[in-house]
Amino acid sequence: MSSSDLPVAAQHKALDWLATLVAVVRDDGQVCFANAALEDALGISRRAIVGSYFPSYFVLPEQMRRVLVGASSSDFSALRLDAQLLRVARDPLPVQVIVALTDDQGILVELLPLEQQTRQDREERLAEQAMANKELIRNLAHEIKNPLGGIRGAAQLLELEIVSPELKEYTQVIIGEADRLQSLVDRLLAPHRKAHVVGDVNIHEVCERVRALILAEFPKGLKVVQDYDTSLPEFRGDAEQLIQTVLNIAHNACQALAERISQGDALLTFRTRVARQITFGKQRYRLALELHVIDNGPGVPAAIKDRIFYPLVSGREGGSGLGLTLAQTFIQQHQGLIECDSGPGRTDFKILIPLP
Repeated sequence: MSSSDLPVAAQHKALDWLATLVAVVRDDGQVCFANAALEDALGISRRAIVGSYFPSYFVLPEQMRRVLVGASSSDFSALRLDAQLLRVARDPLPVQVIVALTDDQGILVELLPLEQQTRQDREERLAEQAMANKELIRNLAHEIKNPLGGIRGAAQLLELEIVSPELKEYTQVIIGEADRLQSLVDRLLAPHRKAHVVGDVNIHEVCERVRALILAEFPKGLKVVQDYDTSLPEFRGDAEQLIQTVLNIAHNACQALAERISQGDALLTFRTRVARQITFGKQRYRLALELHVIDNGPGVPAAIKDRIFYPLVSGREGGSGLGLTLAQTFIQQHQGLIECDSGPGRTDFKILIPLP
């Protein structure tokens, strides 16, 4: 790179914060600037990319050369096309290419990995669904709560007038079911009632608290593995919400492991890692906490795999279907998300939370 290129690199330094892969290219195909995301995707240092011939990074370099020529001659203001990006020691990456002229007559090339686009679309749908679910739950819970109190009160008054013990059994059923529904409503409203209490959080203390609770409930037949990255820093968050989140996921896992627990070979793993230069929620983060809760159970039933975070969806008889909904809500309050990868013999719930 010559000294005349340095101001260009400085001018486009803000592009490093973008999640998409971006290069600034001259009309002869020489790279003036490559952002951090492109550097990571290619597996080549930025020093090596700058000054190189940009079309050479594509499966069809001639196609990219023609696109750059068209851009430099102002044949179009912007162009989109699909291409395949070559990577070191990895398969080519399918990308959508967006090419446009910059104000200083450089060519801005943005590459959006198609798999990333699919993931972003999925995350966007999940976020929209979560907002819709939250509004639905709050409205439904309030609509149920008022008449429920009236039903319970009427049953209590009726019980006072009844002499027959046999008939009192019926009023007890009404009162008991009203209390059960009230408890369900309270759980639905819980995440929206309690204030988000922020403090310093050590994720391993959270995991150890959950581990102790799980082993107290399942003392035999279950092994809990601690696979921790002790270099993880503390971060600002709500420790109680995070404990509840991990506990809900781990408890669901243990219930799915019932058969293996009885056989004595059930395995639950807590794994923590640092994720670097990761994109989720349409934003790129330099560092993020990656917490995996992995079990060796039968896997999430195929019929509900795409709906496990929806309220009142459960894979077991008698389940409330609220545990994962609340977990996702709590993690979203930490600007993070939960993903699930499940198959027979292995289910992995991955929690992602941005780190400072």
